[in-house]
Amino acid sequence: MKIILDILNASWNLLLDSAIYILFGLIISGLFRTFLNPESVARHLGKGRFKSVFKAALLGIPIPLCSCGVLPAAASLKKQGANNGATTAFLISTPESGADSITVSYALLDPILTILRPMAAFATAAIAGITENLFAESRQTEPVPPDLSCPVDGCCDGTDCPPGEHKRHHTFLEKLTAGLKYAVNEVWGDLAGLFMIGLVLAGVITTLIPEDIFTRYLGGGLSTMLIMLAAGIPLYICATSSTPIAAALILKGVSPGAALVFLIAGPATNITSLTVLFGILGKRAAVIYLASIAVLTVLFGLATDHIYAVLGLSAQATVGQSSELIPTWIQYAGVMILMLISIKPILSGLKKKFRPAASLTSNRSPGMPPAGKQDMTCTGAT
Repeated sequence: MKIILDILNASWNLLLDSAIYILFGLIISGLFRTFLNPESVARHLGKGRFKSVFKAALLGIPIPLCSCGVLPAAASLKKQGANNGATTAFLISTPESGADSITVSYALLDPILTILRPMAAFATAAIAGITENLFAESRQTEPVPPDLSCPVDGCCDGTDCPPGEHKRHHTFLEKLTAGLKYAVNEVWGDLAGLFMIGLVLAGVITTLIPEDIFTRYLGGGLSTMLIMLAAGIPLYICATSSTPIAAALILKGVSPGAALVFLIAGPATNITSLTVLFGILGKRAAVIYLASIAVLTVLFGLATDHIYAVLGLSAQATVGQSSELIPTWIQYAGVMILMLISIKPILSGLKKKFRPAASLTSNRSPGMPPAGKQDMTCTGAT
């Protein structure tokens, strides 16, 4: 019983440190939704082997999407005329970073890792995208007109009402309200359950794993980077929920470079997204995608450890210090708000998880054949 209480206490402390920063990140993500529509800039991602890639990598940095959530957005960019390199760059930089994960990194890690994390995401995305474009066959493609429809309430498709004229349709307050609803319902709706799982795992690591294990075997060096890379690639974990786990690993003795490898490789790859990538980009681009992440994250991890060594800094001593700048009452208020907006998505996730088996039996009419054995004799059009 004491162990469970210790795990919950460690998870609570991490939540207390990060809640207000998560809320700030959600506000930023909502503003990006209504004031910077990613679909409206798709026109810039179709031409040029280099310029389009840099734009796509930069575009993906602030957008808070996980490695699976980014797939439909990237497919949309691809359909709207983005080349393979730009699509690859967007697929890498978007899940590796995000406005919410950057603010949480500042709360739970330290300023150096907060800066290095999006820098590594941008560089990895740009190099992978350029490599793909250099290997790609030169083909002239006509870019598809981007979707300029209204992100507030869909009142305008952007064709009969140009974006310049449409700006007067909604007040700043309407745009802000729509953005906040999107942040709470869509962005946090996808992240809430994963983040809470990440907090619990961080609590388990903090409580159950002795410090000397990581200090002895995973303190730093190339072998540590490769172990963290192997652990991060197959996992399904978002940038925000990976942050408390990385903070717990650092406090247990893992080097900041090894933690950075986990922060970059984990959110950008998982078994599910890699299988879908083959369909969106093709085999060559998918191999370049994975190889670029593997090589560059390890290099950035080694460079990060070197930076800390040159500066004479200890990541263990600086992790979580930024959260001390926030007054205690604001931290508790942030936790209360975050927990309130987490109730609905967590309950919805639990219902979806347990509903299919129940619905198959409860919704079946008397005499209806079991699932998988329905009468398939009347399938043609009438």
